[in-house]
Amino acid sequence: MKELLVEIRDCTVCKPYLPLGPRPIVVAHPDARIIIIGQAPGTKVHQTGIPWDDPSGRQLRKWLGVTDPVFYDAAKIALVPMGFCYPGKGKGGDLPPRSECAPLWHGPLWKEMPNLELIILIGAYAQNYYLKGEMEKNLTETVQAYRKYLPKFFPLPHPSPRNRFWLSKNPWFEEEVVTELRNLVKNTLAS
Repeated sequence: MKELLVEIRDCTVCKPYLPLGPRPIVVAHPDARIIIIGQAPGTKVHQTGIPWDDPSGRQLRKWLGVTDPVFYDAAKIALVPMGFCYPGKGKGGDLPPRSECAPLWHGPLWKEMPNLELIILIGAYAQNYYLKGEMEKNLTETVQAYRKYLPKFFPLPHPSPRNRFWLSKNPWFEEEVVTELRNLVKNTLAS
């Protein structure tokens, strides 16, 4: 695992397309039981090198019901994005994650983490990649149908502050889904 992480962090495959240059962000450990697959690091995470070190990360930790020390304990929770580097700015926010990363690095990472029990898929990019033809017609319906993907996958919307409107429009998410997620995370980490 150590060699693989060094190789990932030294990756420059997308260098010509990255406005801030390559800085692959990933946290993984052979003992991890949960993996969180997000989109791609933002500018703050690119600067600090700490995944989910932003308002989205704080919201995600609230949803999971975990403290910072638990969240950042690689032997418990692996943090692996679809795109490992900051992809740049688009019209409505950050660009999509680079498509090279997941096919190149996810498989080798999974082989090094035999104890994974729960894969949390954050946002449409991770859900499209891992749920393929099993997704509902949109992200909202996929998240609403989360039980369909258990025990392996748990789809979530992105915890970005930009999704406040989505959260206010879908109160069932915090009332039902977050409660179920917290219980599942707690039980998985305790097993």
